[in-house]
Amino acid sequence: MISVINMTVYEKIKYLREKRGMSQQELANRVGFKTASAVNKIELGLRDINQNKILAFAKALETTPAYLLDDGERFKAPEVTSDVVVFKVIGTVAAGYDELALEDWSGETVSVPAEYLKGRSKDEFFVLSVHGDSMYPLYMNGDKVLILKQSTLNRSGEIGAVLYEGDNATLKKVEYVEGEDWMKLIPINPQYPPKTIEGSDLEQCRILGIPRLLIREIN
Repeated sequence: MISVINMTVYEKIKYLREKRGMSQQELANRVGFKTASAVNKIELGLRDINQNKILAFAKALETTPAYLLDDGERFKAPEVTSDVVVFKVIGTVAAGYDELALEDWSGETVSVPAEYLKGRSKDEFFVLSVHGDSMYPLYMNGDKVLILKQSTLNRSGEIGAVLYEGDNATLKKVEYVEGEDWMKLIPINPQYPPKTIEGSDLEQCRILGIPRLLIREIN
């Protein structure tokens, strides 16, 4: 079974916030944080949240703690819609380093509800399969990720699909400073070190896009 609702609690918070047109600062104010950075870290999975904050997030986002924690929700019948867009899984992106960017097609496809494209054309997206565990627990080996094509990131600290050293692809949190000649690729899994790309190596580095939807197979 393929589920597009099997997101982590961090991804659900981000999804619901964006769906309600709420800024990170507004959500921070509602749950008792002083700055938007606290919400940003939570959405990236870099900061844990206790039970009291789960209750606060649920109230602010007009949902239930059970939904955020996926407690019992996994057994409910999924919403069925015939309005779907079929994507080829065109290759793999490593949640690690030194993996070739494979753009062949094995025949595998995924069906994504059209509403998840947010009014954009299918041609603005592609789907890659994750290989490795350096982005665990946000992204796991075998996950499929719907990528919105972008040649730049919206901000430092955003997760992006990055091509580096010519033909290596990875999914990482990307940090940079405008005007400086470097980029840092940062795993979520603390067992993996960050990788800094700088100087002439940046000429072989480009942003492929940003993840917009996680599709995970449940065994």
